[in-house]
Amino acid sequence: MAKVKIGTVQMSCTADKQDNLDKAIVKVREAAAGGAQIICLQELFTSLYFCDTEDYEHFKLAEAIPGASTDALSDVAKELGVVIIASLFEKRTEGLYHNTTAVLDADGRYLGKYRKMHIPDDPAYYEKFYFTPGDLGYKVFKTKFATIGILICWDQWYPEASRITALMGAQVLFYPTAIGWSTEQDLPTNEEQYNAWQTIQRSHAVANGLHVVSVNRVGFEQDGRMKFWGGSFIANPFGKLIYLASHDQEEVHVEEIDLAATDRYRTHWPFLRDRRIDSYQPITKRFIDED
Repeated sequence: MAKVKIGTVQMSCTADKQDNLDKAIVKVREAAAGGAQIICLQELFTSLYFCDTEDYEHFKLAEAIPGASTDALSDVAKELGVVIIASLFEKRTEGLYHNTTAVLDADGRYLGKYRKMHIPDDPAYYEKFYFTPGDLGYKVFKTKFATIGILICWDQWYPEASRITALMGAQVLFYPTAIGWSTEQDLPTNEEQYNAWQTIQRSHAVANGLHVVSVNRVGFEQDGRMKFWGGSFIANPFGKLIYLASHDQEEVHVEEIDLAATDRYRTHWPFLRDRRIDSYQPITKRFIDED
């Protein structure tokens, strides 16, 4: 299929896991009613963003994948004939947890999972306390409508991740995300952070000649100390914004994209052709010390 309709769900969350799942399903239905064929939910959409503190109680939010949430979403995917990208807190076994995204195909089949590779540890983002780094490598999923690549939030900052996923055959790159501003920050700092976040992802679209879809949450959490900045967007293969969400509203959006644009951009701007793969060995080093 040359043209595919992408659905994005930017929403706020509460402390009630079932309510969040139910709300997401309502919004998936809304996107499907608007013609969406592949629908992406934000990072960890079944809960508040709990990584702001190191609290053992939060491990109770985790679940098996596949499991209850993927079963519910699989039924919806099959009923509506849509692909659903669902970011969840995975309990792999006792004491072993991942930040994981599951993919449900348009016939309801569970296609597999991607486990977040890059795990941050910053004030209000204490993810290393909860998540083991992904061990499945980078992944692509051959859905009914397109071959898609999934990366998660902090993965956004690493061009190596997007490059590898593109080289594996991804036609569209999706980033479920949970990122926001401290309400104590000034406006210039907020603008600088958001612009960097958007720019780095748009650069992945340019460098790899494919569409990038980034879906963030919105709303105040952490007793009002954190405002998740929304700003979900879709960029074409040359980084042009073809959709941009607000910073403070829930939004369901459907955007048709033309997968044939990848061939056009990659032909006229042949970055993949001109890669010097013989010279890239130093990238596998942590740092290159000069003697």
